[in-house]
Amino acid sequence: MKKYTAYLLISIASLGTGCKKYLEQAPDQRTKLNTPEKVSELLVTAYPSGSYIMLAEAMSDNPSFNSTTGYDKPENRDAYFWKDVEGTGQDTPNNYWNDCYAAIAAANQALDAINKISDPQNYSAQKGEALVARAYAHFMLVTFFSKCYDPATAATDPGIPYVTTPESIVLKNYERKTVTYVYEQIEKDLLAGIPLLKDEQYRVPAYHFTHKAAYAFASRFYLFKKDMAKVVQYAGLAFPANNFAANVRPWLAFGSPTGGSTEIAQNMSSAANPGNLLLCETSSWAARNYARTIYSLSQNRLNSILAPVGLSLNAYKSYSYSSTFYFVPKLYEHFVRTSINASTGVGYLMQSLLTTEEVLLNRAEAYIMQGKYTEALTDMNTLISTRMTNYVAASSNLTETKITTYYAAKTEDVKQAYLYALLDLKRAEFVEEGMRWMDILRLKMTVTHLDANGNAMELAADDKRKLWQLPSEVTLAGLAQNPR
Repeated sequence: MKKYTAYLLISIASLGTGCKKYLEQAPDQRTKLNTPEKVSELLVTAYPSGSYIMLAEAMSDNPSFNSTTGYDKPENRDAYFWKDVEGTGQDTPNNYWNDCYAAIAAANQALDAINKISDPQNYSAQKGEALVARAYAHFMLVTFFSKCYDPATAATDPGIPYVTTPESIVLKNYERKTVTYVYEQIEKDLLAGIPLLKDEQYRVPAYHFTHKAAYAFASRFYLFKKDMAKVVQYAGLAFPANNFAANVRPWLAFGSPTGGSTEIAQNMSSAANPGNLLLCETSSWAARNYARTIYSLSQNRLNSILAPVGLSLNAYKSYSYSSTFYFVPKLYEHFVRTSINASTGVGYLMQSLLTTEEVLLNRAEAYIMQGKYTEALTDMNTLISTRMTNYVAASSNLTETKITTYYAAKTEDVKQAYLYALLDLKRAEFVEEGMRWMDILRLKMTVTHLDANGNAMELAADDKRKLWQLPSEVTLAGLAQNPR
């Protein structure tokens, strides 16, 4: 065989080595998508089944060198040193790329089936979910594999292929086009899909794009796009009653559970948790590995992160392994054996992709950027009120004086001080969830890591290593890899 098959940009290594690939034989599902229920069943797979947590956390400024007794995992070690992770299994860039495009393929197959039926009006809810899911997967790809949106350079920065049709040929070339183009397509799908969603069709809403989840995604998208008015708009649409405090992840309710950290992690990843606006089953070893890797959270580092702006956010619970590896229990693994008697298998997480807290803090940041500091303080203090067991508004709330005093050594600019406070509060809320890395990318923050000998390494604002590398196999589909 002189040429290789590229199917929906899923790398060849994940497809096998035979000449007959997916595109040479139509899957049986293609001829059976003749009811709304069957299309809905397909759309269960339109959400990325890969996880970014291990990589994003290791690359961020959350971990440090902890102990040589920790797990030595390439996806932790290489990411910590900002090297390209060469593996293709769970928790690697290759895996996440493949799983995002597999999700996009499912969305496109659903949309193609809907376009070909005689009564498309009966499939409007499914069309809406497919469009928003397709937008989400592309957004996550462009976030990790391309430069973050910058109005000054987005029109020339290479994006990722935006795939909108099922493939019907074995070999097809793709274009990365630009970040601007990708953002335009994301926005187009998002705005077309939201009005079509029907929340009542979902048996477990947290596993699908409801209106609330779609509005939450929109608040993130427009924050990255730097359209602060729309961030505020969509945050308000997600919670029109402004009842954020009643719908965050209920750390105050966890207390001291008899099941310890395991029970908390199960509750944190539960569909019944009101803060989980979108949950997705992802294949990942993060629950068992991240907290015990060589480069992870020490007690001092975690304590510092959980005390933003000098606050004591003691509703968060922290635990440790061997009094060395500290973690906040958020990730619970479901282990599926390869067979009944096997000792090997695959680890899965119910990963929280969108939360109430993110929407609230997105709006707070948008208010800061608009110079609306009173509104920003209200939103930040709303979260703080749910993260302190001894909360008293008069003494616990942030004020402008507290913020400017706390960050006086870093900046004399009031807006910048507010932004520092917001980002530190957000860092505490989402530690070990990968969100900090997204903020580092979005705001072009510098990261410094220390090796085992205390030597400092710096990842500069525009360092090329911030971009995850595309799978090498996709160059056969006409794509250029990211420069190094």
